[in-house]
Amino acid sequence: MLLDTASLYFRAYFGVPESVRAPDGTPVNAVRGLLDFLARLVRDHRPAGLVACMDEDWRPAWRVELIPSYKAHRVAEETDTGASTETVPDTLSPQVPVIENVLDALGIPRLGAPGYEADDVIGTLTARASGPVDIVTGDRDLYQLVDDARGVRVLFPVKGVGTLSVVDGAALREKYGVDGPGYADLALLRGDPSDGLPGVPGIGEKTAARLLARHGDLDGILAALDDPSAPFTPAQRRRLDEARPYLAVAPRVVRVATDVPLPGHDPALPRAPRDPQGLAALDARWNLGGPLRRLLEALAG
Repeated sequence: MLLDTASLYFRAYFGVPESVRAPDGTPVNAVRGLLDFLARLVRDHRPAGLVACMDEDWRPAWRVELIPSYKAHRVAEETDTGASTETVPDTLSPQVPVIENVLDALGIPRLGAPGYEADDVIGTLTARASGPVDIVTGDRDLYQLVDDARGVRVLFPVKGVGTLSVVDGAALREKYGVDGPGYADLALLRGDPSDGLPGVPGIGEKTAARLLARHGDLDGILAALDDPSAPFTPAQRRRLDEARPYLAVAPRVVRVATDVPLPGHDPALPRAPRDPQGLAALDARWNLGGPLRRLLEALAG
């Protein structure tokens, strides 16, 4: 089981009241909400392994170089080196180190890589996996990794973090008309305002799905553009032809990396905390209470 950690603690933050606080008054709603979510995941799915995948770089420079608008609307400020910080609620940022410390004390590995997003870590671990994989995320970009033949599916929170939708190949074909790999081509054609991807003007989701069904994939669409007899409307042909520079670079931006260099780690689900004393201190300091107890019980079970 691979966690898109930031996606989940963002949802926990907005799903648990900010009135949930540590003894000193610091909000810990994201911390406690995430722990309760992890407890449910472990209890309901009992994965053999669990990895918390992290954003070492939420807006990698190599993606921005290809598409400058990539996540640009989320930038809070840029440093002299060109690095950018993401707009995050003021009371969430201080909780992120707490989450990291708690995961470390529990013995749940956190994996990230310089210059890469959590999506790329998940893509790499999924590519390396020898068995079924559950990806837990609120980010539809990771639908591209769904693969029924390999047992790769997405568990998508549809209401806070309490209700999960299981997204497999059948679900993708029913909703979008594409399979997992086809979802990346669909996304780059239609665009995605939440990621600053412009898409092809005039090509919406349904039109993109029809083009992919007819031509197979993006490469097939581009090859068909060179055939005057290919069945495009004049407007579609003009728009796709004008978008060739974007379509030449968008696949590298939209498709997750599958070859990220990652440190060694033990993904085995811990039965007991790796650092019981450290975890007890974190519990006392941050009032982790029932959510931590429920997660410990789920791990022991």
